[in-house]
Amino acid sequence: MQEIKSNSVRKLSTQDYKILGLSALGGALEFYDFIIYVFFSKAIETLFFPSDIPQWLSQVQTFGIFAAGYLARPFGGIIMAHFGDRLGRKKMFAFSILLMSLPTLFIGLLPTYQTIGIFAPLLLLFMRICQGAAVGGEIPGAWVFVSEHVPEKRIGLACGILTGGLVTGILLGSIIATLINRNYSETQILIIGWRLAFIIGGVFGLISMFLRRWLKETPIFSEMEKRKKLDKDIPVKIVVSKHKHSVIICMLLTWVLSAGIMVIILLAPSYLHNVYSYTILKSQEANSVAILMNGIGCVVFGMLSDKIGFSKTLIIGCILCILTTIFFYTSLVTHPEILFITYGLAGFGVGIVGSFAHYMVKSFPANIRYSGVSFSFNMAYAIAGGLTPLLLSLLTNLVSHKAPAYYVILLFTMGLLLGFYLLRTKTRDESFAKN
Repeated sequence: MQEIKSNSVRKLSTQDYKILGLSALGGALEFYDFIIYVFFSKAIETLFFPSDIPQWLSQVQTFGIFAAGYLARPFGGIIMAHFGDRLGRKKMFAFSILLMSLPTLFIGLLPTYQTIGIFAPLLLLFMRICQGAAVGGEIPGAWVFVSEHVPEKRIGLACGILTGGLVTGILLGSIIATLINRNYSETQILIIGWRLAFIIGGVFGLISMFLRRWLKETPIFSEMEKRKKLDKDIPVKIVVSKHKHSVIICMLLTWVLSAGIMVIILLAPSYLHNVYSYTILKSQEANSVAILMNGIGCVVFGMLSDKIGFSKTLIIGCILCILTTIFFYTSLVTHPEILFITYGLAGFGVGIVGSFAHYMVKSFPANIRYSGVSFSFNMAYAIAGGLTPLLLSLLTNLVSHKAPAYYVILLFTMGLLLGFYLLRTKTRDESFAKN
């Protein structure tokens, strides 16, 4: 008993860091593949849709295809999680990145609307659906994989590092986009620049798949397999029937997460350019600062959740995110010269999402953990993440240019209330769910 307790509080070993490093690297490269679409949405809008339709319609169609990737996430996530709970975490961890990298490579080689007409956006849509299915299995699988390798008292830190690694994929996308925009003219970007971004992503993904060969199956799954404790029923069926409370809380947390990542990290550069007339280059450079600070925030808040518990961390983080979001958006007009500072602070505030996986992986027993996290996370993100760009685009144009700020503040206020609720109930905030 004493040995188990000491193992749960030990520091991360060299092997733990190796697992975290390879998992985070793979996740970063896979997330790059998924979000590079955002950075070149303008080129895609120009090349994959008729030139004689209104700009707002082509923009809606472009973001509609982007949303399709999110809508496909639950299907891919549930299927991969099912086999991850039955056959092993490692197998699905490797398969997800193959399913991501090949479509990314193919997107970079697709003919445009001018060449093959309506088949161009249809093929693009199919590739995005494949990407969505892949990332649906990747993110929950990564959280479960690392949480089952590290000591119990270091799960928050491990998940924070991994989430920070996923965010690094966005940073990599931002850097690649910045370099391409800096070194190619608009015409050259339409001819070859945007293709390079996707081809690079596909190659990165294949390299990452090779690196994951060095990862081992999690000790928890191996022990369940050895003792024949794997559930013979359909895992997602057990999740829905017996763990409704955990599913609801995890879905609400995912909604909050999607608001921070989508609005502050992914959509803000185009918002800065379109609404406040910042240059594309400056917007992307500031975005790189915000992403870097977000990665740091993920690690800090993940570590904090190990120290003081998830509930208190959630309360502190949501308050900080609300304040930094207000500061960021109000300063765009009054103090544009400090954009890099205010955007960086907003990115750090959103880093609270790095602690969310700590709660999610503790919310479900090991035999259905992958399915529980995947179902909750992907169902919520498919709706919230997929519709957010469309919703905010319409609200910004028709209601108020401050709509993104209001949306983030509203969602993180909900996160704050969740923190107080969890603090009061102490729901699964103290120990790992029993196997």
